[in-house]
Amino acid sequence: MVLESISRIIKVQFPAYLRKLPLPDTIGGFARLTVSEWLRLLPLLGILALLGYLTIRPFLPKKKKQRDSLINLKIQKENPRVVNEIDIEDLRTPNVCYCRCWRSKTFPVCDKSHIKHNELTGDNVGPLILKKKTL
Repeated sequence: MVLESISRIIKVQFPAYLRKLPLPDTIGGFARLTVSEWLRLLPLLGILALLGYLTIRPFLPKKKKQRDSLINLKIQKENPRVVNEIDIEDLRTPNVCYCRCWRSKTFPVCDKSHIKHNELTGDNVGPLILKKKTL
Protein backbone atom coordinates (compact mmCIF):
# COMPACT_ATOMS: atom_id res chain seq x y z
CA MET A 1 0.00 0.00 0.00
CA VAL A 2 2.73 2.47 1.00
CA LEU A 3 4.97 1.52 -1.91
CA GLU A 4 2.06 1.87 -4.30
CA SER A 5 1.40 5.38 -3.03
CA ILE A 6 5.06 6.36 -3.41
CA SER A 7 5.15 4.80 -6.89
CA ARG A 8 2.05 6.80 -7.91
CA ILE A 9 3.60 10.03 -6.64
CA ILE A 10 6.85 9.43 -8.53
CA LYS A 11 5.33 8.09 -11.76
CA VAL A 12 2.15 10.16 -12.09
CA GLN A 13 1.85 13.16 -9.80
CA PHE A 14 5.44 14.46 -9.92
CA PRO A 15 5.65 14.51 -13.76
CA ALA A 16 2.22 16.18 -13.91
CA TYR A 17 3.44 18.81 -11.41
CA LEU A 18 6.58 19.45 -13.48
CA ARG A 19 4.56 19.82 -16.72
CA LYS A 20 2.42 22.55 -15.09
CA LEU A 21 5.44 24.60 -13.95
CA PRO A 22 6.22 27.73 -15.96
CA LEU A 23 9.78 26.71 -16.93
CA PRO A 24 11.11 29.00 -19.69
CA ASP A 25 13.08 27.62 -22.65
CA THR A 26 15.97 30.07 -22.24
CA ILE A 27 17.79 31.76 -19.38
CA GLY A 28 16.39 35.11 -20.48
CA GLY A 29 12.90 33.66 -20.11
CA PHE A 30 13.28 33.76 -16.33
CA ALA A 31 13.38 37.58 -16.50
CA ARG A 32 9.94 37.58 -18.18
CA LEU A 33 8.24 35.44 -15.53
CA THR A 34 5.46 37.10 -13.55
CA VAL A 35 5.31 37.15 -9.76
CA SER A 36 2.67 34.42 -9.68
CA GLU A 37 4.82 32.22 -11.94
CA TRP A 38 7.80 32.73 -9.63
CA LEU A 39 5.65 31.79 -6.65
CA ARG A 40 4.69 28.54 -8.39
CA LEU A 41 8.40 27.80 -8.96
CA LEU A 42 9.43 28.45 -5.32
CA PRO A 43 8.72 24.95 -3.92
CA LEU A 44 10.74 23.28 -6.67
CA LEU A 45 13.61 25.78 -6.34
CA GLY A 46 13.63 25.31 -2.57
CA ILE A 47 13.85 21.52 -2.90
CA LEU A 48 16.62 21.82 -5.50
CA ALA A 49 18.56 24.21 -3.25
CA LEU A 50 18.19 21.82 -0.30
CA LEU A 51 19.33 18.83 -2.36
CA GLY A 52 22.30 20.84 -3.66
CA TYR A 53 23.30 21.84 -0.14
CA LEU A 54 22.96 18.28 1.18
CA THR A 55 25.11 17.07 -1.73
CA ILE A 56 28.01 19.48 -1.10
CA ARG A 57 27.76 19.55 2.72
CA PRO A 58 30.19 16.64 3.28
CA PHE A 59 32.84 18.57 1.34
CA LEU A 60 32.45 21.86 3.23
CA PRO A 61 35.09 22.64 5.88
CA LYS A 62 34.02 21.62 9.36
CA LYS A 63 33.61 24.38 11.92
CA LYS A 64 35.86 23.80 14.87
CA LYS A 65 34.16 24.10 18.23
CA GLN A 66 35.73 26.93 20.11
CA ARG A 67 37.13 25.63 23.35
CA ASP A 68 37.35 27.77 26.40
CA SER A 69 40.83 29.04 26.87
CA LEU A 70 42.66 29.99 30.00
CA ILE A 71 42.00 33.46 31.32
CA ASN A 72 44.52 33.54 34.13
CA LEU A 73 47.88 32.82 32.55
CA LYS A 74 50.31 33.64 35.38
CA ILE A 75 48.75 35.09 38.57
CA GLN A 76 48.89 32.79 41.61
CA LYS A 77 48.96 29.63 39.51
CA GLU A 78 49.97 27.61 42.59
CA ASN A 79 46.56 28.28 44.20
CA PRO A 80 43.54 26.16 43.28
CA ARG A 81 41.43 29.31 42.86
CA VAL A 82 42.37 32.99 42.77
CA VAL A 83 39.96 35.01 44.91
CA ASN A 84 40.82 38.48 46.13
CA GLU A 85 38.95 40.15 48.98
CA ILE A 86 39.03 43.91 49.48
CA ASP A 87 37.61 45.70 52.53
CA ILE A 88 35.73 48.93 51.73
CA GLU A 89 34.10 51.17 54.34
CA ASP A 90 31.43 52.80 52.14
CA LEU A 91 29.88 49.61 50.81
CA ARG A 92 26.08 49.36 51.21
CA THR A 93 25.84 45.56 51.15
CA PRO A 94 27.99 43.22 53.23
CA ASN A 95 29.57 41.43 50.22
CA VAL A 96 29.64 42.05 46.47
CA CYS A 97 31.26 39.53 44.10
CA TYR A 98 32.48 40.69 40.69
CA CYS A 99 33.15 38.32 37.81
CA ARG A 100 36.68 37.95 36.46
CA CYS A 101 36.12 34.99 34.13
CA TRP A 102 33.89 36.90 31.64
CA ARG A 103 31.42 33.98 31.56
CA SER A 104 28.82 35.33 34.00
CA LYS A 105 25.25 35.66 32.72
CA THR A 106 24.82 38.56 35.17
CA PHE A 107 28.11 40.29 34.29
CA PRO A 108 29.71 42.22 35.98
CA VAL A 109 28.27 40.44 39.03
CA CYS A 110 29.59 36.91 39.57
CA ASP A 111 27.13 34.05 39.12
CA LYS A 112 29.78 31.35 39.80
CA SER A 113 30.25 30.55 36.09
CA HIS A 114 33.98 30.39 36.84
CA ILE A 115 33.44 27.00 38.51
CA LYS A 116 32.39 25.37 35.22
CA HIS A 117 35.06 27.31 33.32
CA ASN A 118 37.74 26.09 35.73
CA GLU A 119 36.57 22.48 35.39
CA LEU A 120 36.63 22.65 31.57
CA THR A 121 39.97 24.40 31.20
CA GLY A 122 41.95 23.65 34.33
CA ASP A 123 42.12 27.39 35.03
CA ASN A 124 41.98 28.80 38.57
CA VAL A 125 40.14 32.08 38.10
CA GLY A 126 37.71 33.24 40.80
CA PRO A 127 35.68 36.34 41.68
CA LEU A 128 36.75 39.65 43.14
CA ILE A 129 34.95 39.99 46.48
CA LEU A 130 34.33 43.42 47.96
CA LYS A 131 33.53 43.27 51.69
CA LYS A 132 32.07 45.98 53.85
CA LYS A 133 34.73 46.98 56.32
CA THR A 134 33.52 46.70 59.88
CA LEU A 135 34.82 49.30 62.26
